Amino acid sequence: MTDLLELRDQIDEIDREIVRLFEKRMDVCRQVAEYKIANGKKVLDREREMEKLKVLGGLAHNDFNRHGVQELFQQIMSMSRKLQYQLLAKEGVSGSLPFTQIERIDRKHCRVVYQGVEGAYQHQAALEYFGEDVNIFHMDNWRGCMEAIKEGMADYAVFPIENSSAGEVNDIYDLLEEYENYIVGEQILKIHHALLGVPGAKLSDIRTVCSHPQALMQCADYLERQGWEQEQVANTAMAAEKVAADKDRTKAAIGSLAAAKHHGLQVLREQINDNRLNSTRFIIVTNRKMYEKDAKKVSICFELPHKSGSLYSILSHIIYNDLNMCKIESRPIPDHNWEYHFFVDFDGNLNDSAVKNAIRGIMEEAVNFKILGNY
Repeated sequence: MTDLLELRDQIDEIDREIVRLFEKRMDVCRQVAEYKIANGKKVLDREREMEKLKVLGGLAHNDFNRHGVQELFQQIMSMSRKLQYQLLAKEGVSGSLPFTQIERIDRKHCRVVYQGVEGAYQHQAALEYFGEDVNIFHMDNWRGCMEAIKEGMADYAVFPIENSSAGEVNDIYDLLEEYENYIVGEQILKIHHALLGVPGAKLSDIRTVCSHPQALMQCADYLERQGWEQEQVANTAMAAEKVAADKDRTKAAIGSLAAAKHHGLQVLREQINDNRLNSTRFIIVTNRKMYEKDAKKVSICFELPHKSGSLYSILSHIIYNDLNMCKIESRPIPDHNWEYHFFVDFDGNLNDSAVKNAIRGIMEEAVNFKILGNY
């Protein structure tokens, strides 16, 4: 039997030869890129790659090796494309991203829209981001806010996108994909849910509690102990407004202290949310393709061919350019069973070469790609 050390020596020798051949191949790929630059050709030729993978797989002598060879050369071809994208960027022929860099958003001389009524958490987030004196108004629903900035009725809109306890606000992702509006900022707001009743009410009087579904979820432990009936409404501020209007001592709302003050309600219990560190991330959206000079996060969305390895291939552009992906979400594509929009956040600025390279690669290989914003 051959000694294990001898086998390892053989592997080392083969590996050195693989590295030598890989570098030789990449040198030829560099020449291919130079030809494509000179002749205005696209980097990705999907039909040629698929045909070549079929041919290479046919050279293997069993099914296991065939799959291995095709997977290996998929990665080699991916490395080749990334090299070509970098060379295109260095030569200045990869195209500029259609976003304008600005020094700073003017938070004073603007008009802002949010969904809900005064005292809602979205209202509070808007005031924290833009200041107490901002020109602000509200709409009944999120789509109305999107329409308001699309049509120029407002310069910015404020939307909740994620809660640390209840997760993502899926409807906002759908609207971001649908509208040509873009994220330019974010605001993290600590959520302190309080139980609000009419003046003179006591905890022992309460039979029904109403609020937004996520607020009810975030206070599930407390509500389960009380055994009250639950009623869902559009948002926490509307819940407070409803309780104030009904003037019923048996009804309470879950909302903010600001909502209690605005609607003249009594705070029956403070901080009833299960997680005392509960926070919601709000995004600031506009209809202009712009980003602040010191923006640090990029959000994108895209669809993918419905085939094995397509998501891995796309995300490899982020990995290869040494970028940190901080979030990925998926949403079903209407009328396309088991196909999805993907939403990805990663660290970086649209002016960074690594970000440009990653985006160029993703744009070439994904379907319906969109930059949602840099903020």
